[in-house]
Amino acid sequence: MARAATTSDAFNAVAEPRRRAILNYIALEERPVGEIVDSLGLGQPSVSKHLRVLLRVGLVNVRRDGRRMLYRTNAQAIRPLHEWTSTFERYWRHQLSRVKERAERKNNPSNDGGPEFTSRRKNDLDSSKN
Repeated sequence: MARAATTSDAFNAVAEPRRRAILNYIALEERPVGEIVDSLGLGQPSVSKHLRVLLRVGLVNVRRDGRRMLYRTNAQAIRPLHEWTSTFERYWRHQLSRVKERAERKNNPSNDGGPEFTSRRKNDLDSSKN
């Protein structure tokens, strides 16, 4: 199956780690290309290319200030990414809770002499299939 172009949607655009770094850097404050280049240590042509992709999919906004182009993350366009990734938050929270429980059992062994582990519950097995 052919891969979707990086400019087809936000998910493909943020698959590239340098684009995510750019989005993080411009999230709270609009910045000119030169500042992004200096801060992230990337070449100016590379930063411009990545900004063009992010602009095409709507993840950044740009405004002109004299001769400078100022870029800023478009939070509204990032919302679908956030909503999709938050669906996995419950899963990871559950996994972290299980790790915490195991660590607490290991640090405070019970006096019953039972096994230090618990078998996986049916729901755990069902959720790990996805």
